[in-house]
Amino acid sequence: LLCYIDFMADNNHSHFQHLYFVLTGIPGLELKYYWMAFPLGAIYVIALFGNGVIISTIKSELSLHMPMYYFLCMLALADTGLALCTMPSMLGIFWFNYKSIAFDACLVQMYFIHTFSAIESGVLVAMAFDRVVAIWKPLRYGTILTNSVVCRTGAVILTRAICVVFPVPFLIKRLPFYRSNILSHSFCLHQDVMSLACASTRVNSLYGLIAVIFTKGSDSLSILLSYAFILQTVMAIASGEG
Repeated sequence: LLCYIDFMADNNHSHFQHLYFVLTGIPGLELKYYWMAFPLGAIYVIALFGNGVIISTIKSELSLHMPMYYFLCMLALADTGLALCTMPSMLGIFWFNYKSIAFDACLVQMYFIHTFSAIESGVLVAMAFDRVVAIWKPLRYGTILTNSVVCRTGAVILTRAICVVFPVPFLIKRLPFYRSNILSHSFCLHQDVMSLACASTRVNSLYGLIAVIFTKGSDSLSILLSYAFILQTVMAIASGEG
């Protein structure tokens, strides 16, 4: 209601849409932003370098051409993508006090952040399943997790992430924004942008909840069950040997 009243009073019944959002650093520490950027930049470089080393090592070492390391390589790629999506805008705030981000650029950043996050979650499930097979069926490990199975698993993880997150920017795009354009993070997130909308966000909230349950919720449960099964198997082996 307040959004509607402000809109009618301030814009004389004409439609106005924010063309950009304002990102937020760390409130109260503005004078220290420049110095905070150095450790943040170091973390950024270390993350990129570390993931690059992992990927190049797995690629060059034939002895590491195994499902476990393939999944580790996927995780490193997803982590690199997530760092590339978030760190530049954070460093822009801390080093250059550049807080503005165009509306469409915000939607693109939002899409890739949530997509890479969903990919990471899916890869962690695949890694947990890999360990289950290695402990439960060690003699059949190579025949169960073949290269084609690993490739199909990676394709499923990527497809799921792309399809689940794909509607999110369009759900945000349909909403009007004409009151506040100040975000509470250093990058664009669906829930953060959605909270600024001057219209009902019920569809966004419902879809966001379904997406989280379908990805993070089911993945967390799968990982928990996988490691519970691993623990049970290890204890059974130990008691049998005893």
